[in-house]
Amino acid sequence: MSLGPTEYRLLQFFMEHPDRVYARSQLLDRVWGGNVYVEERTVDVHIRRLRKALEPFACDSLVQTVRGSGYRFSTRPE
Repeated sequence: MSLGPTEYRLLQFFMEHPDRVYARSQLLDRVWGGNVYVEERTVDVHIRRLRKALEPFACDSLVQTVRGSGYRFSTRPE
């Protein structure tokens, strides 16, 4: 599976800001931009696609869900 443009921007953002937890709303502002209206759950869909694209490289676990907070990109165990 190849990365779509949104998944690519999401991965790039996460790699530039490792180990920091971002709420869905923060990711929408920083990856999608403040002038676009999309549902917060859209982030979940793109996170799922990003994980699926990273799975063949055994890197899907780097995109971590932080319960009650959001998502982070980290090499540390969840």
